[in-house]
Amino acid sequence: MKKILILCSAFAIILACKEAPKDYVTLTGKITDKSSDSIVVRTRTYSKTIKVSEDGTFSDTLKVETGIHSFYDGNESTTIFLKNGYDLNITLDTKAFDETIKYSGIGAESNNYLAKKALLQEQLFSPALFDMEEADFKTKTKDIYNQFSELIGSYKNLDSTILTSEKAGIEKMQEGLLGAFKQQQARAIGFADFIGKPSPTFDDYENYKGGTTSLADLKGKYVYVDVWATWCGPCIAEIPSLKKVEKAYHGKNIEFVSISVDDGRGFKAENKELALAASKKGWKKMIAEKEMGGIQLFSDKAWQSDFVQGYKIQGIPRFILIDPAGNIVNADAPRPSSPKLIEVFNELNI
Repeated sequence: MKKILILCSAFAIILACKEAPKDYVTLTGKITDKSSDSIVVRTRTYSKTIKVSEDGTFSDTLKVETGIHSFYDGNESTTIFLKNGYDLNITLDTKAFDETIKYSGIGAESNNYLAKKALLQEQLFSPALFDMEEADFKTKTKDIYNQFSELIGSYKNLDSTILTSEKAGIEKMQEGLLGAFKQQQARAIGFADFIGKPSPTFDDYENYKGGTTSLADLKGKYVYVDVWATWCGPCIAEIPSLKKVEKAYHGKNIEFVSISVDDGRGFKAENKELALAASKKGWKKMIAEKEMGGIQLFSDKAWQSDFVQGYKIQGIPRFILIDPAGNIVNADAPRPSSPKLIEVFNELNI
């Protein structure tokens, strides 16, 4: 009887000492060349700000609903899959944010998959894809479908939530891309009414190099406008191509103007004004780090500016071409990475 009591007591102690499943996420990591003194993890219904130390390290716990969250470091962001019980470590270098982000610990595989998927999307979903004829477009999207299927097949231990949603998305990919292709064709028709009309203007926008610049200051030259923001991944992806085009046309009858619509997004501050100030600082930092050329301007009212509203801009990047007289050549011009842009320039003898 005594032995039975001892065994029961030992069993009770083991049960008591056994760690209960965590009902929260442990998030740690290190950011090289951090963009902000804090990171933000956010969904539409949840937000958590985590302090980042001077050496770039951070650590905190979060109680979340299972699913995809946005992860912001200043004006850079990515998506992260979180689930209570995860113990996740993140490392990244902001100079190559998407290329260097890596995860380790519990929950790493699903997030490393999402990081690889983002890079593949950037590589395959180029603007040139939508410049193709429809038959070629369908052939290319079949190849894209195969590459994404191969990627997800290479990860054997994805969380079931991610696996189910990603497989469903891949199956609908070709149909979705074809829909976007047809939508872009329809959009081009919709912007046809802008051609030849006087362009909406921008007046006294802050110039990165000092002072202010207005559209009227550029009269007599073609003006190629890039409407962008530092938090916009597709915008940033166009920067290398924009720099190449600008260099190729340096000294010719065209000015390259980039207008930032940064409005404080991604920056946690006591009020909107402080967030906007932090955003403007991030704008200047990105211009310097990426050695961006051309005329770099900061929109006076972000998305609500007369220029943005006049062109009915609802998504970025957006590229616009204006002639020397200030009239619209194309309200939805080809992107710098598209071969069609040079075709347009050649037709205009720029």
